[in-house]
Amino acid sequence: MKCIVGLGNPGKMYEKTRHNVGFRVIDELIKRDNLKTQTKFKSEIVQTSLNNVPVLLVKPQTFMNLSGEAVRLVMDFYKIDPKDILIIYDDLDLPVGKFRLREKGSAGGHNGMKSLIQHFGTQEFPRLRIGIDKNPLIPTPDYVLGKFSKEDESVLSNALQRAVNCCDDFTKLSFVDLMTKYNTQE
Repeated sequence: MKCIVGLGNPGKMYEKTRHNVGFRVIDELIKRDNLKTQTKFKSEIVQTSLNNVPVLLVKPQTFMNLSGEAVRLVMDFYKIDPKDILIIYDDLDLPVGKFRLREKGSAGGHNGMKSLIQHFGTQEFPRLRIGIDKNPLIPTPDYVLGKFSKEDESVLSNALQRAVNCCDDFTKLSFVDLMTKYNTQE
């Protein structure tokens, strides 16, 4: 079984904020396949399959800084190895809509990732970072909880579709092949 987790903050007020790009990828997958979510393990979860591989789509409902709590509950219940979990989240250090897939690494200052690393007990799990850029004139907490401009929203729309394709490929390609395919695309 594979697990695809989009990070974000629950609630209407955070819906289209920069910090919620992970949620938006999961939402696109749910909408595309007309799936129904259920709430359990402090998350919204969908059990489905992609390319005939069983997959859990997960949106932790614990708020970003506590994402690890919810994902750990899912991981333990379904007995999923961290290497079979793809974490999708926002990255301030990439331009809007750019991708970076990595097999492992530090949290890089991202509180959701800090929580996951703490609860997993390892930094070795796949992640898809989606660029949200940064603005030196706006404090980081305000920036990540802000919304995209119209221009950035149009760039992000294309990125979300690529992310959905990447999630499909996560179930059928090795992670090295996945990185080769998506880290080289623009």
